[in-house]
Amino acid sequence: MFTRIVKMEFKEEEIPAFLANFETIKDKIRTFPGCEFLELYRDKHNETIFFTYSRWKKEEDLEAYRHSDLFKGVWAETKPKFKAKAAAWSVDTLYSLN
Repeated sequence: MFTRIVKMEFKEEEIPAFLANFETIKDKIRTFPGCEFLELYRDKHNETIFFTYSRWKKEEDLEAYRHSDLFKGVWAETKPKFKAKAAAWSVDTLYSLN
């Protein structure tokens, strides 16, 4: 399992539309085969910056999502709202303390 972190910075006027769209698609992303966790975060000091954290069973699962019609629709709706280019990382958990 690994975590995918995506940082997105939006044009301020596009944030309500982004959040409304996320509300409609979040369950579809979360229930995509291989996705085990999904959260959306907002920066505490810059309200135009958001992060998604998703956990995937295998890299192949994330790649299947990234090539799916679901992702293509999500990205087509989201990308034009960006103020800056998105950044993404795939990371392995080394320690997790609860």
